[in-house]
Amino acid sequence: MRFKFGVMIVLAVLLGMASKGFAQETEQDVLNRVLKDYDVKSIKHIGWFSINFGMNRINRHNDYNDFANYQSTQFTGTSVTWLNTAKSLGAELGTIMAKRFALSLGGEYWLKFGQKMSGSFMYTPAGQSITDPSSEMTVYGIYTGVQYYVMNPPTPTDRLTLPAVRIGGTAGYYRVKWTLWPEYQNLNLSTSQPEISNIAFEGSAPGFSFVVAGEYPLKFHGLSLNAELNYLYLNFKNVAWYNGREQEVVATYGGTPDSRVNLGLSGVRGKIELKKFFSW
Repeated sequence: MRFKFGVMIVLAVLLGMASKGFAQETEQDVLNRVLKDYDVKSIKHIGWFSINFGMNRINRHNDYNDFANYQSTQFTGTSVTWLNTAKSLGAELGTIMAKRFALSLGGEYWLKFGQKMSGSFMYTPAGQSITDPSSEMTVYGIYTGVQYYVMNPPTPTDRLTLPAVRIGGTAGYYRVKWTLWPEYQNLNLSTSQPEISNIAFEGSAPGFSFVVAGEYPLKFHGLSLNAELNYLYLNFKNVAWYNGREQEVVATYGGTPDSRVNLGLSGVRGKIELKKFFSW
């Protein structure tokens, strides 16, 4: 009897302590706890939007540089320079699909690059002096990519809190537009003769890249500053324009179909990127 009475006293004391603890929890504490649980359960995805600036170091061994060497022998007082670097602007949208894997979709535009010469120079094929000859091109494209975070991947609740490292690859579709001085002696593949004018040479090609990047959190509105190094494989093999009879007109570095210029723009690239993370 005494034992049962003791147990009842102990239970009463425990219940009293518990009720006192619950009473000390304010309505704001309860609300904060519920909202925190809701946030953790409701935020399931993380994505980003980014803008970038890049410098593309084009491989030196390509048909354009052979074209430049050949055309330089046709000029007096100037020369056509090799392709060297090209600047690009881009934007990207992506999402984390798993803890470390991400998918992205992006686009980029290469600012006009090449050469524009100032002055008048003798051009042998035309047999006359020509003014301000230029050889310039622009490139634009879209791509999709897969990324893998090797270290410190972002999370839906905390986003990016520590410096991260990622690797990945992209595959895309690109277009090029190449304009030459009007007096350039192009080649009509149907007639084996040059056309009397020049329209911009255009072409398209797939492009592939392998990417290594580092990301540094700025701890300001979900922003991060990234540095990226990649190698882009991009070779245009169908650069041409068509006259009114649908005859193909191409640029060459020797005046023959076998010396047709394929614009090889592959090379190592560096990018600086500003990325904004968001959750939903």
